[in-house]
Amino acid sequence: MHSFTKNDFQAGTAPTGQDDISSNELRILRDLLQLLPAGVTVQDEQGQFILVNEAAASQLQLAAGASQPSPVDERHAANLDLLRSGRPVVIEEVLACGASKYVFLTAHRPVQIAGRNLLISTSTDISEQKAFEDQLFRSAYYDELTGLPTRRVIEHRVNGLIRDSAQSHFALAFLDVDNFKHINDYYGHAIGDALLVELSKRLGHALRETDILSRISGDEFLLLPISGNEEVAEFIHIMQERLKAPFFIEDSEIFASTSIGVSLHPMHGRSYEALRQNADIAMYRVKNNGKGATAFFDNSMEREALARMKIEQSLRLAILEKRFCCAFQPKVDIRTQEIKGIEALVRLRDDEGVIQAPGTFINLAVELGLIDELTFLVLAEIVKSIDLINDTFGPTATISINVAAKQAGNVEFMRRFARAIEETGFPKRFMIEVTEDAFVTRSHFQDQILPILRGIGVGISIDDFGIGYSSLSALADITADEIKIDRSFITDIHKRPRSQGILRAIESLSEALGMMVIAEGIESYEELTYLQAATKIRYAQGYYFAKPIFLEDLKPATPVASEARASMAARPAQEGRQSYSRASGFRR
Repeated sequence: MHSFTKNDFQAGTAPTGQDDISSNELRILRDLLQLLPAGVTVQDEQGQFILVNEAAASQLQLAAGASQPSPVDERHAANLDLLRSGRPVVIEEVLACGASKYVFLTAHRPVQIAGRNLLISTSTDISEQKAFEDQLFRSAYYDELTGLPTRRVIEHRVNGLIRDSAQSHFALAFLDVDNFKHINDYYGHAIGDALLVELSKRLGHALRETDILSRISGDEFLLLPISGNEEVAEFIHIMQERLKAPFFIEDSEIFASTSIGVSLHPMHGRSYEALRQNADIAMYRVKNNGKGATAFFDNSMEREALARMKIEQSLRLAILEKRFCCAFQPKVDIRTQEIKGIEALVRLRDDEGVIQAPGTFINLAVELGLIDELTFLVLAEIVKSIDLINDTFGPTATISINVAAKQAGNVEFMRRFARAIEETGFPKRFMIEVTEDAFVTRSHFQDQILPILRGIGVGISIDDFGIGYSSLSALADITADEIKIDRSFITDIHKRPRSQGILRAIESLSEALGMMVIAEGIESYEELTYLQAATKIRYAQGYYFAKPIFLEDLKPATPVASEARASMAARPAQEGRQSYSRASGFRR
Protein backbone atom coordinates (compact mmCIF):
# COMPACT_ATOMS: atom_id res chain seq x y z
CA MET A 1 0.00 0.00 0.00
CA HIS A 2 1.36 3.42 -1.00
CA SER A 3 1.60 6.17 1.65
CA PHE A 4 1.41 9.93 0.93
CA THR A 5 3.23 12.79 2.59
CA LYS A 6 2.87 16.52 2.06
CA ASN A 7 5.47 16.34 -0.74
CA ASP A 8 3.82 13.47 -2.55
CA PHE A 9 0.38 14.33 -3.87
CA GLN A 10 -0.21 11.69 -6.55
CA ALA A 11 -3.42 9.68 -6.35
CA GLY A 12 -3.15 6.64 -4.11
CA THR A 13 -3.74 3.05 -5.24
CA ALA A 14 -6.28 0.83 -3.63
CA PRO A 15 -5.22 -2.38 -1.90
CA THR A 16 -5.00 -5.41 -4.20
CA GLY A 17 -5.73 -9.07 -3.70
CA GLN A 18 -9.28 -8.73 -2.36
CA ASP A 19 -11.36 -11.75 -3.35
CA ASP A 20 -14.82 -10.10 -3.35
CA ILE A 21 -14.02 -7.21 -5.79
CA SER A 22 -12.63 -7.84 -9.26
CA SER A 23 -9.68 -5.82 -10.52
CA ASN A 24 -11.93 -4.33 -13.23
CA GLU A 25 -14.38 -3.02 -10.63
CA LEU A 26 -11.53 -1.62 -8.58
CA ARG A 27 -10.22 0.19 -11.65
CA ILE A 28 -13.65 1.71 -12.29
CA LEU A 29 -13.99 2.85 -8.68
CA ARG A 30 -10.51 4.35 -8.76
CA ASP A 31 -11.19 6.22 -12.00
CA LEU A 32 -14.49 7.54 -10.67
CA LEU A 33 -12.75 8.72 -7.51
CA GLN A 34 -10.14 10.60 -9.56
CA LEU A 35 -12.87 12.37 -11.59
CA LEU A 36 -14.79 13.69 -8.58
CA PRO A 37 -14.70 17.55 -8.47
CA ALA A 38 -14.42 17.44 -4.67
CA GLY A 39 -11.10 16.57 -3.07
CA VAL A 40 -11.14 13.18 -1.29
CA THR A 41 -8.44 11.86 1.03
CA VAL A 42 -8.12 8.93 3.43
CA GLN A 43 -5.57 9.04 6.24
CA ASP A 44 -4.45 6.37 8.69
CA GLU A 45 -3.75 6.69 12.40
CA GLN A 46 -0.25 8.05 11.73
CA GLY A 47 -1.69 10.75 9.49
CA GLN A 48 -0.26 9.18 6.35
CA PHE A 49 -2.34 9.46 3.18
CA ILE A 50 -3.43 6.10 1.87
CA LEU A 51 -5.72 7.60 -0.79
CA VAL A 52 -5.73 11.01 -2.53
CA ASN A 53 -7.73 11.86 -5.65
CA GLU A 54 -6.62 14.46 -8.21
CA ALA A 55 -8.73 17.31 -6.79
CA ALA A 56 -7.32 16.68 -3.30
CA ALA A 57 -3.77 16.49 -4.68
CA SER A 58 -4.20 19.96 -6.24
CA GLN A 59 -5.52 21.32 -2.96
CA LEU A 60 -2.61 19.83 -1.01
CA GLN A 61 -0.12 21.28 -3.49
CA LEU A 62 -1.84 24.64 -3.02
CA ALA A 63 -1.56 24.28 0.74
CA ALA A 64 2.13 23.47 0.47
CA GLY A 65 2.72 26.69 -1.49
CA ALA A 66 0.46 28.88 0.67
CA SER A 67 1.88 32.08 2.12
CA GLN A 68 0.81 31.38 5.70
CA PRO A 69 3.27 29.34 7.85
CA SER A 70 3.14 25.48 7.58
CA PRO A 71 -0.54 25.00 6.65
CA VAL A 72 0.03 21.34 5.77
CA ASP A 73 1.75 20.58 9.11
CA GLU A 74 -1.06 22.32 11.00
CA ARG A 75 -3.68 20.39 9.03
CA HIS A 76 -1.81 17.11 9.70
CA ALA A 77 -1.80 17.73 13.46
CA ALA A 78 -5.46 18.75 13.47
CA ASN A 79 -6.46 15.64 11.54
CA LEU A 80 -4.67 13.38 14.02
CA ASP A 81 -6.65 15.00 16.84
CA LEU A 82 -9.89 14.34 14.91
CA LEU A 83 -8.94 10.69 14.45
CA ARG A 84 -8.33 10.26 18.16
CA SER A 85 -11.57 12.08 19.14
CA GLY A 86 -13.68 10.01 16.76
CA ARG A 87 -16.08 12.93 16.04
CA PRO A 88 -16.97 14.30 12.59
CA VAL A 89 -16.50 18.00 11.85
CA VAL A 90 -17.10 20.45 8.99
CA ILE A 91 -14.78 23.47 8.72
CA GLU A 92 -13.85 26.27 6.32
CA GLU A 93 -10.19 26.37 5.33
CA VAL A 94 -8.65 29.54 3.89
CA LEU A 95 -5.45 29.39 1.84
CA ALA A 96 -3.72 32.56 0.66
CA CYS A 97 -1.30 32.21 -2.24
CA GLY A 98 0.16 35.54 -3.23
CA ALA A 99 -2.68 37.90 -4.08
CA SER A 100 -5.19 35.06 -4.44
CA LYS A 101 -7.31 33.63 -1.67
CA TYR A 102 -8.93 30.19 -1.77
CA VAL A 103 -11.63 28.94 0.56
CA PHE A 104 -12.47 25.24 0.95
CA LEU A 105 -15.38 23.65 2.80
CA THR A 106 -13.96 20.46 4.28
CA ALA A 107 -15.82 17.63 6.00
CA HIS A 108 -13.76 15.21 8.17
CA ARG A 109 -15.31 11.90 9.23
CA PRO A 110 -13.44 9.33 11.38
CA VAL A 111 -14.39 5.75 10.43
CA GLN A 112 -13.29 2.20 11.29
CA ILE A 113 -12.77 -0.17 8.38
CA ALA A 114 -11.32 -3.66 8.68
CA GLY A 115 -10.16 -2.92 12.20
CA ARG A 116 -8.30 0.22 11.15
CA ASN A 117 -9.06 3.78 12.27
CA LEU A 118 -9.20 6.03 9.21
CA LEU A 119 -10.11 9.65 8.51
CA ILE A 120 -12.12 10.32 5.35
CA SER A 121 -12.00 13.98 4.27
CA THR A 122 -13.83 15.73 1.41
CA SER A 123 -13.05 19.32 0.37
CA THR A 124 -15.05 21.56 -1.98
CA ASP A 125 -13.70 24.84 -3.40
CA ILE A 126 -16.18 27.58 -2.37
CA SER A 127 -13.93 30.54 -3.21
CA GLU A 128 -16.36 32.08 -5.74
CA GLN A 129 -19.31 31.62 -3.41
CA LYS A 130 -17.43 33.27 -0.51
CA ALA A 131 -16.33 36.15 -2.75
CA PHE A 132 -19.95 36.69 -3.75
CA GLU A 133 -21.03 36.53 -0.11
CA ASP A 134 -18.35 39.09 0.79
CA GLN A 135 -19.59 41.35 -2.00
CA LEU A 136 -23.17 41.07 -0.74
CA PHE A 137 -21.99 41.77 2.80
CA ARG A 138 -20.07 44.87 1.76
CA SER A 139 -22.96 46.19 -0.32
CA ALA A 140 -25.32 45.65 2.63
CA TYR A 141 -23.06 47.04 5.35
CA TYR A 142 -20.60 49.38 3.60
CA ASP A 143 -21.16 52.35 1.34
CA GLU A 144 -19.88 51.73 -2.17
CA LEU A 145 -18.67 55.30 -2.78
CA THR A 146 -16.90 56.14 0.50
CA GLY A 147 -16.29 52.70 1.99
CA LEU A 148 -17.91 53.87 5.25
CA PRO A 149 -20.31 51.65 7.22
CA THR A 150 -23.97 51.98 6.28
CA ARG A 151 -26.97 52.83 8.42
CA ARG A 152 -27.37 49.16 9.44
CA VAL A 153 -23.93 49.04 11.07
CA ILE A 154 -24.39 52.14 13.19
CA GLU A 155 -27.95 51.12 14.11
CA HIS A 156 -26.67 47.72 15.29
CA ARG A 157 -23.92 49.42 17.31
CA VAL A 158 -26.35 51.90 18.94
CA ASN A 159 -28.75 49.11 19.87
CA GLY A 160 -25.83 47.24 21.43
CA LEU A 161 -24.86 50.27 23.48
CA ILE A 162 -28.45 50.71 24.66
CA ARG A 163 -28.50 47.10 25.88
CA ASP A 164 -25.11 47.54 27.59
CA SER A 165 -25.79 49.28 30.90
CA ALA A 166 -22.08 50.14 31.19
CA GLN A 167 -22.42 52.44 28.16
CA SER A 168 -25.71 54.10 29.03
CA HIS A 169 -24.45 57.62 28.18
CA PHE A 170 -23.41 58.31 24.59
CA ALA A 171 -24.15 60.75 21.77
CA LEU A 172 -25.40 60.33 18.20
CA ALA A 173 -24.60 63.10 15.71
CA PHE A 174 -26.34 63.77 12.39
CA LEU A 175 -24.10 65.51 9.79
CA ASP A 176 -25.33 67.12 6.57
CA VAL A 177 -23.05 68.76 3.98
CA ASP A 178 -24.08 72.39 3.47
CA ASN A 179 -25.10 73.56 -0.01
CA PHE A 180 -24.24 70.19 -1.50
CA LYS A 181 -26.92 70.50 -4.18
CA HIS A 182 -25.38 73.77 -5.32
CA ILE A 183 -21.93 72.14 -5.42
CA ASN A 184 -23.36 69.25 -7.46
CA ASP A 185 -25.14 71.59 -9.85
CA TYR A 186 -22.19 73.92 -10.33
CA TYR A 187 -19.25 71.48 -10.48
CA GLY A 188 -21.07 68.33 -11.65
CA HIS A 189 -21.94 65.05 -9.95
CA ALA A 190 -18.51 63.47 -10.50
CA ILE A 191 -16.81 66.21 -8.49
CA GLY A 192 -19.66 66.09 -5.97
CA ASP A 193 -18.97 62.37 -5.42
CA ALA A 194 -15.23 63.02 -5.17
CA LEU A 195 -15.93 65.69 -2.54
CA LEU A 196 -17.92 63.19 -0.45
CA VAL A 197 -15.01 60.74 -0.62
CA GLU A 198 -12.44 63.37 0.41
CA LEU A 199 -14.70 64.71 3.14
CA SER A 200 -15.18 61.19 4.52
CA LYS A 201 -11.41 60.68 4.60
CA ARG A 202 -10.83 63.99 6.36
CA LEU A 203 -13.47 63.25 8.98
CA GLY A 204 -12.12 59.72 9.33
CA HIS A 205 -8.69 61.03 10.37
CA ALA A 206 -10.29 62.56 13.47
CA LEU A 207 -12.06 59.38 14.58
CA ARG A 208 -11.08 57.58 17.75
CA GLU A 209 -11.26 53.82 18.28
CA THR A 210 -14.74 54.03 19.80
CA ASP A 211 -16.17 56.23 17.01
CA ILE A 212 -18.14 55.13 13.97
CA LEU A 213 -18.77 57.37 10.96
CA SER A 214 -21.53 56.16 8.67
CA ARG A 215 -22.85 57.49 5.37
CA ILE A 216 -26.59 56.94 5.46
CA SER A 217 -27.65 58.62 2.20
CA GLY A 218 -26.57 61.27 -0.28
CA ASP A 219 -24.70 63.94 1.69
CA GLU A 220 -25.91 62.76 5.11
CA PHE A 221 -23.72 61.06 7.71
CA LEU A 222 -24.15 59.68 11.21
CA LEU A 223 -21.40 59.82 13.82
CA LEU A 224 -21.39 57.76 16.98
CA PRO A 225 -18.98 59.22 19.55
CA ILE A 226 -19.13 57.43 22.90
CA SER A 227 -18.32 60.12 25.43
CA GLY A 228 -19.76 62.79 27.67
CA ASN A 229 -21.54 65.99 26.76
CA GLU A 230 -18.62 68.42 26.87
CA GLU A 231 -16.23 65.95 25.26
CA VAL A 232 -18.62 65.39 22.36
CA ALA A 233 -18.95 69.13 21.76
CA GLU A 234 -15.17 69.56 21.74
CA PHE A 235 -14.64 66.54 19.48
CA ILE A 236 -17.23 67.70 16.93
CA HIS A 237 -15.74 71.19 17.00
CA ILE A 238 -12.39 69.67 16.02
CA MET A 239 -14.07 67.82 13.15
CA GLN A 240 -15.66 71.02 11.88
CA GLU A 241 -12.34 72.84 12.09
CA ARG A 242 -10.84 70.16 9.84
CA LEU A 243 -13.40 71.00 7.17
CA LYS A 244 -12.50 74.71 7.02
CA ALA A 245 -9.55 74.05 4.74
CA PRO A 246 -10.58 73.91 1.06
CA PHE A 247 -10.77 70.70 -0.95
CA PHE A 248 -8.78 70.62 -4.20
CA ILE A 249 -10.55 68.36 -6.69
CA GLU A 250 -9.75 68.33 -10.41
CA ASP A 251 -8.31 71.87 -10.38
CA SER A 252 -11.34 73.16 -8.44
CA GLU A 253 -11.02 74.73 -4.99
CA ILE A 254 -14.14 73.79 -3.06
CA PHE A 255 -15.13 74.90 0.43
CA ALA A 256 -17.49 72.61 2.32
CA SER A 257 -18.96 72.75 5.79
CA THR A 258 -21.39 70.54 7.68
CA SER A 259 -24.42 71.28 9.81
CA ILE A 260 -24.46 68.92 12.79
CA GLY A 261 -27.25 67.98 15.18
CA VAL A 262 -26.55 65.94 18.33
CA SER A 263 -28.81 63.87 20.55
CA LEU A 264 -27.80 62.27 23.85
CA HIS A 265 -28.78 58.91 25.29
CA PRO A 266 -30.87 58.48 27.38
CA MET A 267 -31.85 62.15 27.73
CA HIS A 268 -33.09 62.57 24.14
CA GLY A 269 -34.26 59.05 23.37
CA ARG A 270 -34.02 55.42 24.43
CA SER A 271 -34.00 53.86 20.96
CA TYR A 272 -31.91 54.26 17.83
CA GLU A 273 -34.80 55.72 15.84
CA ALA A 274 -35.64 58.32 18.50
CA LEU A 275 -31.99 59.39 18.82
CA ARG A 276 -31.52 59.60 15.04
CA GLN A 277 -34.72 61.57 14.55
CA ASN A 278 -33.89 64.05 17.30
CA ALA A 279 -30.34 64.53 16.01
CA ASP A 280 -31.89 65.16 12.58
CA ILE A 281 -34.24 67.76 14.09
CA ALA A 282 -31.30 69.53 15.77
CA MET A 283 -29.41 69.51 12.47
CA TYR A 284 -32.31 71.25 10.73
CA ARG A 285 -32.25 73.93 13.43
CA VAL A 286 -28.63 74.62 12.40
CA LYS A 287 -29.64 74.72 8.71
CA ASN A 288 -32.31 77.29 9.44
CA ASN A 289 -29.95 79.44 11.52
CA GLY A 290 -27.10 79.79 9.07
CA LYS A 291 -25.42 76.36 8.62
CA GLY A 292 -21.88 75.24 9.44
CA ALA A 293 -22.46 74.86 13.19
CA THR A 294 -23.55 72.33 15.82
CA ALA A 295 -26.74 72.17 17.88
CA PHE A 296 -27.74 69.81 20.68
CA PHE A 297 -31.36 68.68 20.65
CA ASP A 298 -33.87 70.26 23.03
CA ASN A 299 -37.64 70.02 23.48
CA SER A 300 -38.36 73.28 21.67
CA MET A 301 -36.94 71.71 18.52
CA GLU A 302 -39.37 68.84 18.83
CA ARG A 303 -42.28 71.28 18.94
CA GLU A 304 -40.97 72.98 15.81
CA ALA A 305 -40.63 69.61 14.06
CA LEU A 306 -44.19 68.65 14.99
CA ALA A 307 -45.42 71.96 13.61
CA ARG A 308 -43.48 71.35 10.41
CA MET A 309 -44.93 67.85 10.14
CA LYS A 310 -48.40 69.27 10.56
CA ILE A 311 -47.75 71.72 7.71
CA GLU A 312 -46.43 68.87 5.55
CA GLN A 313 -49.54 66.78 6.17
CA SER A 314 -51.84 69.71 5.49
CA LEU A 315 -49.90 70.51 2.31
CA ARG A 316 -50.37 67.02 0.91
CA LEU A 317 -54.04 67.04 1.93
CA ALA A 318 -54.56 70.49 0.40
CA ILE A 319 -53.27 69.26 -2.95
CA LEU A 320 -55.64 66.29 -2.83
CA GLU A 321 -58.55 68.53 -1.86
CA LYS A 322 -57.54 71.32 -4.29
CA ARG A 323 -57.51 73.95 -1.54
CA PHE A 324 -54.92 76.10 -3.30
CA CYS A 325 -55.97 79.34 -4.91
CA CYS A 326 -54.45 82.06 -7.07
CA ALA A 327 -53.88 85.72 -6.34
CA PHE A 328 -52.54 88.37 -8.69
CA GLN A 329 -50.36 91.38 -7.99
CA PRO A 330 -49.96 94.07 -10.67
CA LYS A 331 -46.68 95.39 -12.08
CA VAL A 332 -47.29 99.11 -12.42
CA ASP A 333 -45.70 101.83 -14.54
CA ILE A 334 -44.83 104.27 -11.75
CA ARG A 335 -44.96 107.25 -14.13
CA THR A 336 -48.18 106.58 -16.02
CA GLN A 337 -49.97 104.23 -13.57
CA GLU A 338 -50.50 101.76 -16.40
CA ILE A 339 -50.55 98.06 -15.54
CA LYS A 340 -47.63 96.45 -17.36
CA GLY A 341 -48.34 92.95 -16.13
CA ILE A 342 -49.41 90.78 -13.23
CA GLU A 343 -47.66 88.16 -11.15
CA ALA A 344 -49.62 84.99 -10.37
CA LEU A 345 -49.15 83.92 -6.75
CA VAL A 346 -50.23 80.63 -5.20
CA ARG A 347 -51.88 80.67 -1.80
CA LEU A 348 -53.11 77.93 0.55
CA ARG A 349 -56.39 77.88 2.45
CA ASP A 350 -56.08 76.02 5.73
CA ASP A 351 -58.79 73.86 7.30
CA GLU A 352 -60.56 76.94 8.63
CA GLY A 353 -60.44 78.78 5.32
CA VAL A 354 -57.67 81.17 6.39
CA ILE A 355 -55.21 82.11 3.63
CA GLN A 356 -51.64 81.04 4.38
CA ALA A 357 -48.65 83.05 3.10
CA PRO A 358 -46.31 81.19 0.71
CA GLY A 359 -43.45 81.29 3.21
CA THR A 360 -45.23 78.59 5.22
CA PHE A 361 -45.38 76.03 2.43
CA ILE A 362 -43.44 76.88 -0.78
CA ASN A 363 -40.00 75.71 0.43
CA LEU A 364 -41.57 72.60 1.91
CA ALA A 365 -43.38 71.90 -1.36
CA VAL A 366 -40.04 72.11 -3.19
CA GLU A 367 -38.39 69.84 -0.63
CA LEU A 368 -41.19 67.25 -0.83
CA GLY A 369 -41.35 67.29 -4.63
CA LEU A 370 -44.88 68.77 -4.67
CA ILE A 371 -44.00 72.08 -6.32
CA ASP A 372 -44.60 70.78 -9.85
CA GLU A 373 -48.25 70.09 -9.08
CA LEU A 374 -48.66 73.58 -7.64
CA THR A 375 -47.10 75.19 -10.71
CA PHE A 376 -49.44 73.36 -13.08
CA LEU A 377 -52.34 74.28 -10.77
CA VAL A 378 -51.49 77.99 -11.13
CA LEU A 379 -51.36 77.69 -14.91
CA ALA A 380 -54.70 75.88 -15.00
CA GLU A 381 -56.31 78.59 -12.84
CA ILE A 382 -54.99 81.29 -15.17
CA VAL A 383 -56.36 79.58 -18.27
CA LYS A 384 -59.73 78.98 -16.62
CA SER A 385 -60.01 82.63 -15.57
CA ILE A 386 -58.34 84.41 -18.51
CA ASP A 387 -61.50 86.37 -19.44
CA LEU A 388 -61.82 87.66 -15.89
CA ILE A 389 -58.10 88.50 -15.84
CA ASN A 390 -58.42 90.42 -19.11
CA ASP A 391 -61.44 92.37 -17.85
CA THR A 392 -59.60 93.32 -14.67
CA PHE A 393 -56.02 93.95 -15.78
CA GLY A 394 -56.31 94.37 -19.54
CA PRO A 395 -55.79 91.96 -22.44
CA THR A 396 -52.17 92.98 -23.03
CA ALA A 397 -50.86 92.61 -19.44
CA THR A 398 -48.13 90.00 -19.17
CA ILE A 399 -48.75 87.11 -16.77
CA SER A 400 -45.77 86.03 -14.63
CA ILE A 401 -45.49 82.58 -13.10
CA ASN A 402 -42.78 81.70 -10.58
CA VAL A 403 -40.67 78.60 -11.21
CA ALA A 404 -38.37 77.27 -8.47
CA ALA A 405 -34.67 76.89 -9.29
CA LYS A 406 -34.99 73.12 -8.81
CA GLN A 407 -37.73 73.06 -11.44
CA ALA A 408 -35.80 75.35 -13.77
CA GLY A 409 -32.96 72.83 -13.91
CA ASN A 410 -35.31 69.91 -14.60
CA VAL A 411 -35.45 69.55 -18.38
CA GLU A 412 -38.31 67.05 -18.35
CA PHE A 413 -40.53 69.27 -16.19
CA MET A 414 -39.75 72.45 -18.13
CA ARG A 415 -40.52 70.77 -21.45
CA ARG A 416 -43.90 69.64 -20.12
CA PHE A 417 -44.54 73.08 -18.69
CA ALA A 418 -43.59 74.81 -21.95
CA ARG A 419 -45.97 72.52 -23.88
CA ALA A 420 -48.76 73.34 -21.42
CA ILE A 421 -48.11 77.08 -21.86
CA GLU A 422 -48.11 76.74 -25.64
CA GLU A 423 -51.41 74.85 -25.52
CA THR A 424 -53.08 77.80 -23.75
CA GLY A 425 -53.20 79.58 -27.11
CA PHE A 426 -51.58 82.75 -25.72
CA PRO A 427 -47.99 81.78 -24.78
CA LYS A 428 -46.60 85.24 -25.59
CA ARG A 429 -48.53 86.67 -22.64
CA PHE A 430 -46.48 84.62 -20.17
CA MET A 431 -43.33 85.56 -18.26
CA ILE A 432 -41.39 82.89 -16.33
CA GLU A 433 -39.79 84.19 -13.12
CA VAL A 434 -36.72 82.31 -11.91
CA THR A 435 -34.06 83.21 -9.34
CA GLU A 436 -30.43 83.87 -10.24
CA ASP A 437 -29.14 80.44 -9.26
CA ALA A 438 -31.11 78.88 -12.14
CA PHE A 439 -28.69 80.66 -14.47
CA VAL A 440 -25.34 80.59 -12.75
CA THR A 441 -25.28 76.95 -11.63
CA ARG A 442 -24.41 74.24 -14.12
CA SER A 443 -28.00 73.35 -14.78
CA HIS A 444 -29.66 72.80 -18.14
CA PHE A 445 -31.73 75.97 -18.00
CA GLN A 446 -29.47 78.24 -20.03
CA ASP A 447 -28.57 75.77 -22.78
CA GLN A 448 -31.61 73.53 -23.16
CA ILE A 449 -34.63 75.22 -21.60
CA LEU A 450 -34.23 78.88 -22.57
CA PRO A 451 -34.36 78.08 -26.32
CA ILE A 452 -37.64 76.17 -25.81
CA LEU A 453 -39.25 79.08 -23.96
CA ARG A 454 -37.93 81.59 -26.48
CA GLY A 455 -39.28 79.45 -29.30
CA ILE A 456 -42.86 79.85 -28.07
CA GLY A 457 -42.49 83.51 -27.16
CA VAL A 458 -42.33 83.24 -23.36
CA GLY A 459 -40.48 86.04 -21.53
CA ILE A 460 -37.85 85.50 -18.83
CA SER A 461 -37.57 87.42 -15.56
CA ILE A 462 -34.78 87.19 -12.94
CA ASP A 463 -36.55 87.28 -9.59
CA ASP A 464 -35.14 88.50 -6.25
CA PHE A 465 -32.09 89.91 -8.02
CA GLY A 466 -29.16 90.81 -5.79
CA ILE A 467 -29.60 88.34 -2.92
CA GLY A 468 -28.66 85.06 -4.63
CA TYR A 469 -25.55 83.84 -6.43
CA SER A 470 -25.04 87.10 -8.35
CA SER A 471 -22.34 86.70 -10.96
CA LEU A 472 -21.45 89.45 -13.45
CA SER A 473 -19.80 86.99 -15.82
CA ALA A 474 -22.92 84.82 -15.78
CA LEU A 475 -25.18 87.85 -16.27
CA ALA A 476 -23.37 88.72 -19.48
CA ASP A 477 -24.61 85.48 -21.02
CA ILE A 478 -28.20 85.71 -19.75
CA THR A 479 -30.89 86.71 -22.23
CA ALA A 480 -33.59 87.62 -19.71
CA ASP A 481 -36.21 90.28 -20.39
CA GLU A 482 -36.45 91.81 -16.94
CA ILE A 483 -34.68 92.03 -13.61
CA LYS A 484 -36.74 92.28 -10.42
CA ILE A 485 -34.75 94.04 -7.72
CA ASP A 486 -35.34 92.37 -4.37
CA ARG A 487 -37.34 94.37 -1.84
CA SER A 488 -34.41 94.33 0.61
CA PHE A 489 -32.77 97.01 -1.60
CA ILE A 490 -35.99 99.04 -1.96
CA THR A 491 -37.16 99.24 1.67
CA ASP A 492 -36.42 102.76 2.96
CA ILE A 493 -34.32 103.42 -0.16
CA HIS A 494 -34.81 107.18 0.33
CA LYS A 495 -32.65 107.13 3.49
CA ARG A 496 -30.07 104.45 2.64
CA PRO A 497 -27.20 105.91 0.54
CA ARG A 498 -25.41 102.59 0.12
CA SER A 499 -28.55 100.89 -1.23
CA GLN A 500 -29.01 103.86 -3.56
CA GLY A 501 -25.54 103.24 -5.00
CA ILE A 502 -26.29 99.55 -5.52
CA LEU A 503 -29.59 100.45 -7.16
CA ARG A 504 -27.87 102.79 -9.61
CA ALA A 505 -25.36 100.06 -10.49
CA ILE A 506 -28.11 97.49 -11.13
CA GLU A 507 -30.00 100.04 -13.20
CA SER A 508 -26.94 100.76 -15.37
CA LEU A 509 -26.19 97.07 -15.74
CA SER A 510 -29.72 96.20 -16.84
CA GLU A 511 -29.76 99.10 -19.28
CA ALA A 512 -26.50 97.91 -20.85
CA LEU A 513 -27.88 94.37 -21.18
CA GLY A 514 -31.24 95.51 -22.52
CA MET A 515 -33.30 94.28 -19.57
CA MET A 516 -36.28 96.03 -18.01
CA VAL A 517 -36.02 96.76 -14.25
CA ILE A 518 -38.86 96.18 -11.80
CA ALA A 519 -38.62 97.28 -8.17
CA GLU A 520 -40.27 94.85 -5.76
CA GLY A 521 -41.86 95.64 -2.43
CA ILE A 522 -42.87 99.32 -2.74
CA GLU A 523 -44.81 100.03 0.43
CA SER A 524 -44.46 103.74 1.08
CA TYR A 525 -44.92 107.04 -0.71
CA GLU A 526 -41.32 108.01 0.09
CA GLU A 527 -39.94 104.91 -1.59
CA LEU A 528 -42.04 105.62 -4.68
CA THR A 529 -41.06 109.28 -4.96
CA TYR A 530 -37.38 108.43 -4.64
CA LEU A 531 -37.63 105.98 -7.54
CA GLN A 532 -39.48 108.53 -9.62
CA ALA A 533 -37.06 111.37 -8.88
CA ALA A 534 -33.67 109.67 -8.66
CA THR A 535 -33.86 106.70 -11.05
CA LYS A 536 -35.00 105.75 -14.53
CA ILE A 537 -36.91 102.74 -13.19
CA ARG A 538 -40.36 102.59 -14.78
CA TYR A 539 -42.05 99.60 -13.17
CA ALA A 540 -42.71 98.41 -9.63
CA GLN A 541 -44.76 96.07 -7.48
CA GLY A 542 -45.84 96.36 -3.90
CA TYR A 543 -48.57 96.86 -1.35
CA TYR A 544 -48.48 100.60 -2.01
CA PHE A 545 -50.21 99.95 -5.33
CA ALA A 546 -52.27 96.89 -4.49
CA LYS A 547 -52.16 93.77 -2.38
CA PRO A 548 -52.50 90.41 -4.18
CA ILE A 549 -56.06 90.07 -5.46
CA PHE A 550 -57.73 86.67 -5.33
CA LEU A 551 -59.54 85.17 -8.30
CA GLU A 552 -62.87 85.03 -6.51
CA ASP A 553 -62.59 88.77 -5.81
CA LEU A 554 -62.16 89.66 -9.47
CA LYS A 555 -65.28 91.04 -11.04
CA PRO A 556 -65.84 91.79 -14.73
CA ALA A 557 -65.35 95.44 -15.68
CA THR A 558 -64.02 96.27 -12.21
CA PRO A 559 -60.41 97.36 -12.68
CA VAL A 560 -57.91 96.89 -9.91
CA ALA A 561 -57.67 100.68 -9.62
CA SER A 562 -61.06 100.81 -7.87
CA GLU A 563 -59.88 98.66 -4.96
CA ALA A 564 -56.55 100.42 -4.90
CA ARG A 565 -58.22 103.84 -4.59
CA ALA A 566 -60.49 102.59 -1.84
CA SER A 567 -57.46 101.25 0.00
CA MET A 568 -55.61 104.54 -0.35
CA ALA A 569 -58.64 106.57 0.77
CA ALA A 570 -58.72 104.63 4.02
CA ARG A 571 -55.09 105.53 4.84
CA PRO A 572 -54.44 108.56 7.06
CA ALA A 573 -52.54 111.37 5.39
CA GLN A 574 -48.93 111.72 6.50
CA GLU A 575 -47.84 115.14 7.64
CA GLY A 576 -45.04 116.92 5.86
CA ARG A 577 -45.12 114.89 2.68
CA GLN A 578 -45.95 115.91 -0.82
CA SER A 579 -49.50 115.12 -1.88
CA TYR A 580 -49.83 112.39 -4.47
CA SER A 581 -53.06 112.14 -6.41
CA ARG A 582 -54.10 108.74 -7.67
CA ALA A 583 -57.64 109.69 -8.51
CA SER A 584 -57.21 108.47 -12.08
CA GLY A 585 -56.16 105.04 -10.85
CA PHE A 586 -54.15 102.56 -12.88
CA ARG A 587 -54.64 102.78 -16.62
CA ARG A 588 -54.84 99.64 -18.68
